[in-house]
Amino acid sequence: MIGIPLGLAFANATEWLVHKHILHGLGRKRESFWAFHWHDHHSASRRQGHFDGDYLGTVFQWNGQGKEVLTLSALALSITPLFPVAPFFVATTTYSAVNYYYKHRRAHLDPDWAREHLPWHYDHHMGADQDANWCVTRPWFDQIMGTRKPYVGTERELRDREAHRARARAAMDRVAAPSTGDSAAAA
Repeated sequence: MIGIPLGLAFANATEWLVHKHILHGLGRKRESFWAFHWHDHHSASRRQGHFDGDYLGTVFQWNGQGKEVLTLSALALSITPLFPVAPFFVATTTYSAVNYYYKHRRAHLDPDWAREHLPWHYDHHMGADQDANWCVTRPWFDQIMGTRKPYVGTERELRDREAHRARARAAMDRVAAPSTGDSAAAA
């Protein structure tokens, strides 16, 4: 039974390490397999208020979602040989991989849910410092490693949200306003 807490701790530490050193470290290099994370996923999340449309399609695409599922599956399969000696550990880490995918997908399809239920992950994408808040499912290792930087509910977030609303209103006003050049040419 000790395998359950060990599996949860191992999975959370793996989230932190992989996110920080692989997805952000190697992922910033455009030629890297991991580039999808920084260049596609982070870019889409920032532009679209934490939403990432890659999660709308099937997992059998060669995009961020498909690569994420492939990686999580490979990580879960890599520890299955330990099952005869550590069944609770293997079962817990496999559960953790499935849970990671479920929560990460939902967070990027429902930003309001993410902001409420996974504020540390929302903070990772929407906060000023995208090189913090590495955990997705639970903030444990961010707290242990000192990389948890709150954004949700801060003055900075309130200013950012108001600025975003103002830009959206201005864009809608530009679309709704008739173009003077077009009406003059028609007359």
